[in-house]
Amino acid sequence: MIVLEHVTKYFGRFQALKDISFEISRGEIVGFLGQNGAGKTTIMRILTSYLPATSGKVIIAGGDVSKNSLAIRKKIGYLPETPPLYSNMAVRDYLRFAAQLKDVPIRQQRVQVDKVLEQCCIEGVQHKTIGTLSKGYKQRVGIAQAIVNDPEVLILDEPTIGLDPVQIIQVRNLIKSLEHKRTVILSTHILSEIQQIAQRVLIIKSGEIIVDETLENLLREHESNLEDIFLELHSASKEKSSYE
Repeated sequence: MIVLEHVTKYFGRFQALKDISFEISRGEIVGFLGQNGAGKTTIMRILTSYLPATSGKVIIAGGDVSKNSLAIRKKIGYLPETPPLYSNMAVRDYLRFAAQLKDVPIRQQRVQVDKVLEQCCIEGVQHKTIGTLSKGYKQRVGIAQAIVNDPEVLILDEPTIGLDPVQIIQVRNLIKSLEHKRTVILSTHILSEIQQIAQRVLIIKSGEIIVDETLENLLREHESNLEDIFLELHSASKEKSSYE
């Protein structure tokens, strides 16, 4: 479903990504971890074709992103860290607008909007103005716009940031309900979220993938929780680099 082959990205002289390669199968939920500045957002922006790679190849659903970016964008749902919401619009109107932007056929727009309102449990606020909603509801509206075109790939950047414990559980359950239906890449600093949702973990440090493993194997190998493993791996990587 998703293939990265030797992807490198430079911003001027700064190398943000260093020969990144991995594959993600259809229906997988993958946790994408790394410290701030590690390269997570850069990879997600390349996957969504907001940024071009300097070199390497990105294949999504059989298409080359560098050659067929417009067609591939229709297969992707993206929730950035700050959801692209219009605070003066009603929820239903906004989702209808999002469906139009994503080329959902006119005859299917109402059906798709009704479907994501139900999936994201926001039917009760569909006629409310987005600006009046709580942070939790805004996040759910953001996820709804990401899936309104029924994408094959869903990329979520910090989907539970700023939410209270109840809202986090609600959003977590929503993401978990997408399992096997869509390929999901989930980036978050809340490692317990990854441990409860993801099937596989990718950890990036300084523009390089240092871990690509199923969550089950990773936890069994280290006999610890994901937070401790993450800290251990970054500490070990830092010590190694200091000796080189």
